[in-house]
Amino acid sequence: MNSAQPRILSLTEYEPVRLAPPEISLAAGEALLRHYANQVEVEFPTPKTDDQWQLRSLGWVGHIPLTPELHFALRPKMPLANIFRMLEYAYHLDFNILPGLVDCQSLPEFYERLAHLLARRVLDRGRQGFYRAYLPRAEELPYVRGRLDVAQSLRSPGQIKLNCHYQEHTADVADNHILLWTLFCIARSGACTERVLPAIRRAYRALQGPVTLMPQPPQACLNRLYHRLNHDYQPLHALCRFFLEQSGPGHQMGRQKMLPFLVNMARLYELFVAEWLKAHLPDNINLNIQEKVNLSQTNTLQFEIDLVLYDTHTGATRCVLDTKYKTPGIPAHNDIFQVVTYAEAKGCREAILIYPTRLPQPLDETIGDIRIRSLTFALDEDLEQAGQKFRQSLLD
Repeated sequence: MNSAQPRILSLTEYEPVRLAPPEISLAAGEALLRHYANQVEVEFPTPKTDDQWQLRSLGWVGHIPLTPELHFALRPKMPLANIFRMLEYAYHLDFNILPGLVDCQSLPEFYERLAHLLARRVLDRGRQGFYRAYLPRAEELPYVRGRLDVAQSLRSPGQIKLNCHYQEHTADVADNHILLWTLFCIARSGACTERVLPAIRRAYRALQGPVTLMPQPPQACLNRLYHRLNHDYQPLHALCRFFLEQSGPGHQMGRQKMLPFLVNMARLYELFVAEWLKAHLPDNINLNIQEKVNLSQTNTLQFEIDLVLYDTHTGATRCVLDTKYKTPGIPAHNDIFQVVTYAEAKGCREAILIYPTRLPQPLDETIGDIRIRSLTFALDEDLEQAGQKFRQSLLD
């Protein structure tokens, strides 16, 4: 096993970087193109690039462990503290429970400290006893347990074992499946140091006995039912959703497989704007997020609108909004046509495109009877102040 520290190459969002051929082997360049083409644009050495590698991060931030010897750090253009605040809103994470979290100097450090927090909270819950529920079971037993299936027993008179239906009080439930799978992904991610890994392993072992390891999608953390017996699982599942959404499948084989930690900034911006608006809109406006709209009776032509604002009292649609994590000189025609289609489908006269930086040529035009504007929810300044400016422009 190679114990040497990997070499880390840094890429900043959308800024092309050129590297001499010795910096990246041909095999590493091919692996980067094959497995991370959506995250990093790769141009091989050619006369066009002055016989150098040219790499460009495509709106993702995080860490890619390409090989044991070579890692990539994808860095944001905005202040790192703003990303933490965006994550706090988007994933309903309460950063007050871990003082100093937003003072982390890098995303890997942030990831590690959140992982440590999750492990500690799982261990605390384990000392109290993991949540259990009664689940129905049907089994052939040498004794009667619960309700005997008489009809089945009569059909097999020579059978020694009895068909029983009963309720089992078990911790092997979905609430705990999410925790165990998340800890499993974190433990093999390679993103945590030996300062944190022992706690993660202890938490994993505490769950591993009574709980079955089962793959869980990030969506499993949403819309769950919480009550007095499992209410403390809600922040745990919020953390799990963050880890499961930011972890992708590793491409390396064997026991040393590592997972990348990657944040899709376009998706994060979309989630953040939605959750910020939900928390700050006045009472006379309702917000729908990712509203599905059908344009055909057969449901073959369907799309999702990022945000729709409704008048609370009348139920009328006030406007449709679409978030765009890009910095164009002017809005693209396709983006304009898209949001106008949304407005027509909802029967409203206001359509808004939201950008993370102010456009050199802001848009404010009327197409037919629909007014379309570009607004800014800036990410390069204090987010609360930027949000208030955006809210004022939106309500005006």
